[in-house]
Amino acid sequence: MDINFELYKVFYYAGKYQNFSQAADHLYISQSAVSQSIKQLETKLNTQLFVRHTKKIKFTPGGEALFKHIEQAYYAIKAGERTIQSIQDLQYGEVKIAASDTICKYYLLPYLKEFHQQYPHIKIHITNRPSPVCMELLKSGVVDISVVNMLNHEIDGPFEIRPFKSIQDAFIAGKAFNALKGKKISLEALANYPFLLLEKNSTTRRFFDNLLEKHKVTLIPEIELDSIDLLIELTKIGLGISYVMEDTIKDALRQDDLFIIELLDHIPTRQAVIITNRQMPVPLSVQKFLELF
Repeated sequence: MDINFELYKVFYYAGKYQNFSQAADHLYISQSAVSQSIKQLETKLNTQLFVRHTKKIKFTPGGEALFKHIEQAYYAIKAGERTIQSIQDLQYGEVKIAASDTICKYYLLPYLKEFHQQYPHIKIHITNRPSPVCMELLKSGVVDISVVNMLNHEIDGPFEIRPFKSIQDAFIAGKAFNALKGKKISLEALANYPFLLLEKNSTTRRFFDNLLEKHKVTLIPEIELDSIDLLIELTKIGLGISYVMEDTIKDALRQDDLFIIELLDHIPTRQAVIITNRQMPVPLSVQKFLELF
């Protein structure tokens, strides 16, 4: 049954006030227009909705039954309007972010704190996964934003990319390898030492493997881990040399628990980037989060 919703709107206010004149005043239309709309609705529904008196109207049983449903629909529409207004006023909404533990801890925390202070009513949902998984979550629409560190050629698809942090990697060692401190060493020579590395599913590990391949160096790590923090702790106690982002070891360097090995070969920088999917709408709350960068 194809009925113009404007007719139901007129019916709602006529039923609410039990008076065509008051309904007309509320809707800013003539009383005659209200009467005509009710007649059209009755014709389409093939039933009488009101019993008309001189100034007042009264529901028929059918009209009263219909009004209960229309009243619920009206409240639902108003609730929807209030929700939209709350979203526009940033009193309601959410930001869904996918990022690795390392990115969250060493790069995102200040932005998350600032956003929460500015918009305390917006919920922040964070999914911690390796960068490649974060990209899959973004592709499938599970998250609004992926914050990852990866090689630019790995980003393929309908994405908008915002670089926000340059990342410098470094080879690090603890006091057990003090003999290397202050010396410049080639990557080929360094490969003869025991190595502790992140697992192959991490972007940092892929970047490391690409570096070895470029310099035609091969090594087999002693230990592979999925935790950067544990990797650093094991490096501190001398189990081997490791390869990490410099930003993750600032405290350890200040405390002289670790040192950066000077390499003869250049280690290129890479970018931490914020990625959104052009094929997905960007909610206002997400737009405000992106503005922080």
